[in-house]
Amino acid sequence: MRLHNQVAVITGGASGLGRAAAELFAREGAHVVIADYQETLGKEAADAISQQGGSAISLRVDVSDSESVQAMVHSVLGKYGQVDILINNAGVTDDATLPKMKQEQWSRVIAINLTGVFNCTQGVVPFMLERSCGRIISTSSVVGLYGNFGQTNYAASKAGVIAMTKTWAKELGPKGITCNAVAPGFIRTPMTEAVPEKILKMMEEKVPLRRLGEPIDIANAYLFLASDAGRYVNGAVLSVDGGLAL
Repeated sequence: MRLHNQVAVITGGASGLGRAAAELFAREGAHVVIADYQETLGKEAADAISQQGGSAISLRVDVSDSESVQAMVHSVLGKYGQVDILINNAGVTDDATLPKMKQEQWSRVIAINLTGVFNCTQGVVPFMLERSCGRIISTSSVVGLYGNFGQTNYAASKAGVIAMTKTWAKELGPKGITCNAVAPGFIRTPMTEAVPEKILKMMEEKVPLRRLGEPIDIANAYLFLASDAGRYVNGAVLSVDGGLAL
């Protein structure tokens, strides 16, 4: 087991990419904390993992609220006494072209996707520093690398995640903490279920592998960076996109 007895906090772990990561990390021996705003879904995910013999709990958190994050972190420490891995996976979209984007759309996406990553990382880092070890993995996007029509807010938030990751790699690397980002491409998640089949086909055609990715593809990238196999990777942005960016 590659994560035996390690404590992994996964934000947005109740569904999609986060749930796939939670299930995989539990199979690899981690004590998984599903930190999600969706309380019912989070409990369902944790119960399902526990029924399969894994170790998982769920905690409700609003990553955009620093006090909520601090309460979540202290709950984790109260139960496990440590945090070894943080997966900053929580995120939302709220699309519109620049002339039509409302201030509320901009603020909500930045608050969750960017400020949320800052809040959660700042919340766990002091306890990682005490032990001189830790893995921080944040979810960016190919949109954060190359932009995308109608996603000013989302692209800005995901580009910001990359910038923070590289900064933290420099600041925290000397302390034994690695910081990396994963940039997914087109992945089948609950978000894509509402996309018309014609659009999905167009998306597939843009990918050299001619298919969309699956949540497990991203979860495997998280696992590599969280495990000992990725111990010398720091400040990297790992694109998991089937070659979309080529």
